[in-house]
Amino acid sequence: VQLQACGGGLVQAGGSLRLSCAASGRPVSRLTIAWFRQAPGKEREFVAAFKWSGGPYSADSMKGRFSMSRDNAKNSVYLQMNSLKPEDTAVYYCASTVRGLIVSTLGGPDEYESWGQGTQVTVSS
Repeated sequence: VQLQACGGGLVQAGGSLRLSCAASGRPVSRLTIAWFRQAPGKEREFVAAFKWSGGPYSADSMKGRFSMSRDNAKNSVYLQMNSLKPEDTAVYYCASTVRGLIVSTLGGPDEYESWGQGTQVTVSS
């Protein structure tokens, strides 16, 4: 599976961005596909995931501002980010696994075998 993420950029605090992740090699409906982010000097952080057999799941700290959706026809997933804060500044990565993960394992980067190249999101204050 190959993943191509895009949509990052520079936005002011309070603004919105929509990230896209296009998959090739397998239908997104047969992937567990997630978004992670990594800020400078920090560990990679789970943002949200679309479970193979279910709907989207967001990290508790992201609920209410970030939401994930999937378009099977375009074989893509999206991360809608609203009310952005400077602390949301990071490189955002999409990742996938062919396995169906349980909720408690969705946030583990080691669970995913395919990663996109990352897209930079910068939120200015």
